[in-house]
Amino acid sequence: MAESRTRRTAFGLAMTVSMALAIALGGCATTETTPPKLDLPVATQAKAPVELDSWWTLFGDAELTALVEEALANNLDLRAAVARIDLARANLLLARSFLYPSVDLNVNPSRSQRSEATAFRQGPPFISTTHTVGLSAAYELDLWGKLRSGQDAAASTLLASQYNAETVRIALAAQVANSYFTLTAADAELALSRRTLETRDASVRLQQARRNAGLVSALDVKQAEAARATVAASIPPLQKAVDLLQSSLAVLTGRSPREVYTPIVKRGRDIESYADAPEVPPGLPSDLLARRPDIRQAEASLAAADFRVSEARAQYFPSVVLTGTLGSESATLANLFSGPAAIWSIAASLTQPLIGLKRIEAQVEAASARRKLAEIGYVQAVQAAFRDVHDALVSHTGARNSYLAQEERRAQLADALKLSDRRYRAGYTGYLDVLAAQRDLLEAEREQLIALRNQQTALVDLYRALGGGWEPRSVAVSTR
Repeated sequence: MAESRTRRTAFGLAMTVSMALAIALGGCATTETTPPKLDLPVATQAKAPVELDSWWTLFGDAELTALVEEALANNLDLRAAVARIDLARANLLLARSFLYPSVDLNVNPSRSQRSEATAFRQGPPFISTTHTVGLSAAYELDLWGKLRSGQDAAASTLLASQYNAETVRIALAAQVANSYFTLTAADAELALSRRTLETRDASVRLQQARRNAGLVSALDVKQAEAARATVAASIPPLQKAVDLLQSSLAVLTGRSPREVYTPIVKRGRDIESYADAPEVPPGLPSDLLARRPDIRQAEASLAAADFRVSEARAQYFPSVVLTGTLGSESATLANLFSGPAAIWSIAASLTQPLIGLKRIEAQVEAASARRKLAEIGYVQAVQAAFRDVHDALVSHTGARNSYLAQEERRAQLADALKLSDRRYRAGYTGYLDVLAAQRDLLEAEREQLIALRNQQTALVDLYRALGGGWEPRSVAVSTR
C-alpha cells in the first residue's frame, strides 16, 4: 500500500514538474502578427488613379486590350498560380478539420480459434465469432492554441497565394503590353527599312543612268549600291525580331503549340500614333502599399510565419484528447442490436512531452528563423516597390524627353538631306554628302521609333510599379 502511494506521489510530482516546465518554455505562445514599422517616403498624391485597374484600355488599342485579356484568361503561369490558390485552400480546410471532432463508423466481424495446448485451458468452444458495430469519436482540446495557430497560418498562406496570383497577373499584363509595343515598333522599323530600300533602289537606278550619260563616275554608282546593300542587310534581323516577338506573344497568351509554331498576332494602332501617350499623375500615391500585391503577399507570408512559431511553441504544452465509443457487440448477428449487446466507453488522455523537448526546441528555432526570413522578405518587398516607382517615374520622364529630342533631330536631318541633295544636283558637293545625310536621317528615324517604343514601355512599367492591373478589393479570404 505504501509502495502504491509512493508511486502515485512520484507520478503526481512528475506531472507537476512537466506542466511547470511546459509553461516556462512555452510562455510566449503567441507572436506579433503586424509587419515592422518602416521609414517610408511622404506621399505626394492622395491615391492612385482608379483607371489603373485596367490601364491597358487607356491606350485605345482594341488589339492590345484583346491580347492582354487573352493572356489573363489563358496564360499557363497565371493558371499555375491559381492552382496554387486551390492547393492553399485545401490545406486551410485540412487545418480547420483538426478543430472539430472526428467520428468514424466501425464494423468489425471476426472469427478466431484459441489453442487447446496452453497450460491455462478454458475448455471449448475453441472457435469463436464476434460481430462489432459502433461509432468512435475523438476530439483534441485546443487549450494552448496549437490547432488554431495552424489554421491561422494556413489562412495566411492562402491569402499570400492569392496575392501571388495578382502579382503574376500584373507582371503578365505589363509583359504582354511591352511585347506588343516592341512588336509594333519592330513593324514600323521594318517598314521604314523597306521604304528606304525602295528609295535606295531608285538612287542606284538614277546613278546608273547618270553614269551612262557621262554625268557621274563609276564611284558614285558603287557608293549608291553600297548604301542600298547596307539597308538591305538590316531587313533580315528586323524580320527575325518580328517573328520572335509574335511567338513570344503567342506563348504569353497561352495559345496552343500549333499557334505558337505559326503565330498570328493582330495589330491595332501603329506605334507612330502613340506620340501623345496617356499620362498618369506624377508623384507617389498614399495607397501604394495596399495597391502592390507583392507587398500584401509578403505581409501575409509574415503573418503565416508568426502563426507557425505559435504552433511550434504550443507543442511544449500537454495535449488532451477525449475519445469515446458507442455500439454493439455480439457472437451472432441476430443478437447484435439487442439491449444486452450494447457497449460504450469514454476516455481522456493527456500527453506531456518530457524527453523530446530538444526536438520541440529545434522546431521552434526553425519556425523563428523562417519568421525572420519572412520579415526580411517583407522589408525587401517594400524597398523594391518604392525603387520600382522611383525608377519608373525617372524612366518615364527621361523616355518622354528623349522622344521629343529625337523628333526634333529627325526634322532637322530631313531638312539637311534636302539641302545636300540640292547642292549635289547643283554640282557644289559630291555624292558622299548626300549618302551621309541619307544615313543620318535613317538612323534618326530608327532612333525616333526606338524612343517612342521606350516611351510606351516606360509608361507600362510605371503602371505596373503603381500596382495597376488588379482591384485590391478582389482578394478577400476569411481567417476563421
